[in-house]
Amino acid sequence: MKTFTLEQIAQITGGMLSKAKDVAITNIAPPALADENTLALALGEEEIANLSSTKAQAALVPLGVNIDGFTTIEVERPRLAMMKLITMFYEEPHTNAGIHPTAVVHPSAKLGENVSLGPNVVVAENAVIGDNTKILANSYIGNDVVIGNKCFFHANVNIGDRVKVGNEVILHHGVSLGADGFSFVTENPNNIEQARKDGEIKEGNVEQVIFKIPSIGSVVIGNNVEIGANTAIDRGTIENTTIGDNTKIDDLVMIGHNCRVGKGCMIVSQVGIAGSCVIGDRVVIAGQAGLADHISIGDDTIIAAKAGVTKSFPAKSIVVGAPAVPRKEFIKQLKVMKDAGELIAKFKKYEPLLRTFEEGHAE
Repeated sequence: MKTFTLEQIAQITGGMLSKAKDVAITNIAPPALADENTLALALGEEEIANLSSTKAQAALVPLGVNIDGFTTIEVERPRLAMMKLITMFYEEPHTNAGIHPTAVVHPSAKLGENVSLGPNVVVAENAVIGDNTKILANSYIGNDVVIGNKCFFHANVNIGDRVKVGNEVILHHGVSLGADGFSFVTENPNNIEQARKDGEIKEGNVEQVIFKIPSIGSVVIGNNVEIGANTAIDRGTIENTTIGDNTKIDDLVMIGHNCRVGKGCMIVSQVGIAGSCVIGDRVVIAGQAGLADHISIGDDTIIAAKAGVTKSFPAKSIVVGAPAVPRKEFIKQLKVMKDAGELIAKFKKYEPLLRTFEEGHAE
């Protein structure tokens, strides 16, 4: 069991300790779930109020919160301090040392120092895996893949041929990198092409052969990237699909072929990005947003949850709605709708009078 003194925790979090009682801390939890040796995380108003009934004897609180007779560690950025605390108590998933007997490694593959491969991991021809990288059970590493140092791949990760992964990359369960892109073409213009060109579908019931366009590009993942469970990033048709350094991608995200995602982006669960999009640096895309193909999103833009983005936006935009528009325009639209509702209500109120007036002046 990991145990820390209050002084150690204050030093690690950069907090200010006001000690009413010395406590050995073995766990962290919200005040309602804390016991005597747990540091209560009172980061918001509700949790701070719950300190009056907690069993905990010490709490992490925002700067300026001081409770008489209660041990507190005040911090300027509570969520950042919480991250540091969780890192202190976190234990990585168990991995076997070295190469598991059931792992299959092609003779031409090159493994760095201290590499760990779990049960049933397959490493294909000419793959390169860097020092101190750990790959858990049932993962597949394709031909000519290059993986950097200190990476951690959870179980059932699939890496397609020629994919390049940087250093200190975390891939969660079921990640797929380098599957073929969703690229097809018909011999003659199809309904989608008609709709884009003319705004309508002129012909129907025309059977067409749909030809697959193979993907000969690959996927390049930068350094210190984290990709969530069951996320898929497709290889490029000709050029590579790329993910910049320090970008974090949540579970169940789909990134299409030829996309270029910048550095330091945050992409939340169930986002879908169609092919050939260019996403700038430090862009935030909230849950269930969808981006149409061949659009560009400028640096430092925020795309709100469930936004349907059909066109490009410049840097520092805040984008809301479906179809997505700048936030200020979206608020104007809401006001117009509200005003329209009030006008309709007034019209209905005076409609009988209007009808009577029209009947009285009918010829």
